[in-house]
Amino acid sequence: MRAVVQRVLQAKVEAIENGERQEVGAIGRGFLVLVGVRTDDTDADARALADKITGLRVFEDEDGKLNRSLLETGGGALVVSNFTLYGDCRKGRRPSFTEAASGPLAERLYLAFGALLAAQGVPVQYGRFGARCRSL
Repeated sequence: MRAVVQRVLQAKVEAIENGERQEVGAIGRGFLVLVGVRTDDTDADARALADKITGLRVFEDEDGKLNRSLLETGGGALVVSNFTLYGDCRKGRRPSFTEAASGPLAERLYLAFGALLAAQGVPVQYGRFGARCRSL
C-alpha cells in the first residue's frame, strides 16, 4: 500500500454523481490521506500503514516542535482511494496501472485501512470508492 499524507486544518471530498457534486466526507484538523492499493497487498500492509500514519509526529507541541501525532492531537483522517498512486510513467507518456489492485481487493483494503485508523481512536471520514472525486 502507498499513501500520500497531507496535514490539513480542514478538508472535504466531493463526488460527482448524475452531474452534481455531493460532499461525501469532511474533517477538521488532521490528515487527508490518499491511499493506493497494490495487487499483492494484504491486511498486514493495511495494518502497518495505519500504525505508521497514526504515529507520525508532524503536529506541533507546546514548544513549537513537530513532536505530536494524530492520536495525541485528536485529529481526524479523510481517507480517499487513489489508484493513480501506482501509475508507472517510466515508459512513454501514458502511465501503466498494472500494479494497482483491482476494484474488489482495493476497496476491501482501503476500507480495512480506514477501520484500523478508527480502531486506534482516529475519527475517519471516507471518499467514495471508485467515484470521480475532488478534494477541497
